[in-house]
Amino acid sequence: MPRLDEHFWSCSCTTRGRHKNNLSAGPARLTDKVGDMLNPSASSPSLVLVGRGAITEATDSRNTNTKSNSSRAPSNSWHHHLVQRSVVLFAVGVFLALVLNLLQIQRNVTLFPEEVIATIFSSAWWVPPCCGTAAAVVGLLYPCIDSHLGEPHKFKREWASVMRCIAVFVGINHASAKLDFANNVQLSLTLAALSLGLWWTFDRSRSGLGLGITIAFLATLITQFLVYNGVYQYTSPDFLYIRSWLPCIFFSGGVTVGNIGRQLAMGIPEKPHSD
Repeated sequence: MPRLDEHFWSCSCTTRGRHKNNLSAGPARLTDKVGDMLNPSASSPSLVLVGRGAITEATDSRNTNTKSNSSRAPSNSWHHHLVQRSVVLFAVGVFLALVLNLLQIQRNVTLFPEEVIATIFSSAWWVPPCCGTAAAVVGLLYPCIDSHLGEPHKFKREWASVMRCIAVFVGINHASAKLDFANNVQLSLTLAALSLGLWWTFDRSRSGLGLGITIAFLATLITQFLVYNGVYQYTSPDFLYIRSWLPCIFFSGGVTVGNIGRQLAMGIPEKPHSD
């Protein structure tokens, strides 16, 4: 019959053996789990996919930011150049209005009431701002219409030609006040021929001709309305309340300011279009 101390000894030995086996098996299992986690055949595809997804999202976000920044930069530049061109055209219109209106007043072609004369050039204060605004609108409208029609104006695109066009326009306006004809009809026909010659020499575009005629019609209509309401008047009117040659002046002035606007628009980045 076995003794009690032998029974306890065998149990303790067995328990110790099992405990040793568990301890020895623990690191092996841990090693296997770590190996499974690091095994490229099992875990790397998901990690690679996650990594690629993150890289793709980061790249897409960078490309989006780059596109948005690049689209904002041309837009800001376009608006900046638009303001600059508007200011230059306004200044040109004010200068031409002061000089040419002075010539008309000195020759007693245009008469203003004494109570509205308030400038150094003996003209109404509102004439230069109105002419400057009209010049800015017309000068910006010409290249815009060219771009809309898909017919960029390329005929005599240099500042020397623009300056000659301005000189011819001043000469036409000077002729309207200085030349003496037998009647206003002969003067009107002469100025009409000179105005068409100015368009043919410095423009030759359908858009320039159409806009010139439209500007002459609208400006003549507005002038008739102002003279009718007694804002100012013309001496010896023969075309309702104004002179018959006045539409020729408006036509040649529109072509001249349009050429200035086209020249200012050269080299300006176009406004980006959204797809």
